[in-house]
Amino acid sequence: MGEAIGSMLTSAVGIAISPLPLIAVILMLATPRGRVNGIAFTVGWLGALAVLVAAVVTLGSGLTDDGEKPTWAYWLKLALGALFVVLAGKQWRGRPREGHVSAPPKWMQAVDRFTAAKSAGLAAVLVAANPKNLVLAVGGAVSIATSAASAGGKTVAAVLMVLIGSLCTLLPVGVYLVGGDRATHLLGEWKAWMSVHNGAIMAAVLAVLGAKYLGDAISGLW
Repeated sequence: MGEAIGSMLTSAVGIAISPLPLIAVILMLATPRGRVNGIAFTVGWLGALAVLVAAVVTLGSGLTDDGEKPTWAYWLKLALGALFVVLAGKQWRGRPREGHVSAPPKWMQAVDRFTAAKSAGLAAVLVAANPKNLVLAVGGAVSIATSAASAGGKTVAAVLMVLIGSLCTLLPVGVYLVGGDRATHLLGEWKAWMSVHNGAIMAAVLAVLGAKYLGDAISGLW
């Protein structure tokens, strides 16, 4: 089980520091229906990420024989590693320069008119349709599926991956529910910090993941 958890941890952290879901849920919490929509967004994120991770782990485990890591897993890691490096370069080039913040997507301007169902749907889209989150989720889930862990160990690792990857929504909602008057100020600081620094952070995480995946693939294939 330790191998399964360790192999997915970086991917899960990469998902957790995604700026869009964190900013989206903070914006929702500031609206008149903030409590309902924020919780709906978090539930939608948890559900979508759980379905994606479970599907990949189940499929990948079914293609693995006798606990041995299959050759296809190394080729997939090679492809994902190369993609991580490309995404890292894109994140670094697109990062906001000092003193600047990236322009927000247009849907953020309509957050105050969202229903609970639309909030949950947006969360699912940000999990499955965002290339970075999708690649990170698939990469982490494949690492779990092709590990030597038992079925129970893979299940525990998958659950932990979903929970860690959902901290970007769980933490803001938790702070909002228990933080009282200080919550709005604290969440605003989080949003501002992530908007400014996330490009550089994500570039570093993706570069590390790319190097790890490429190294694992090369050592396994050759």
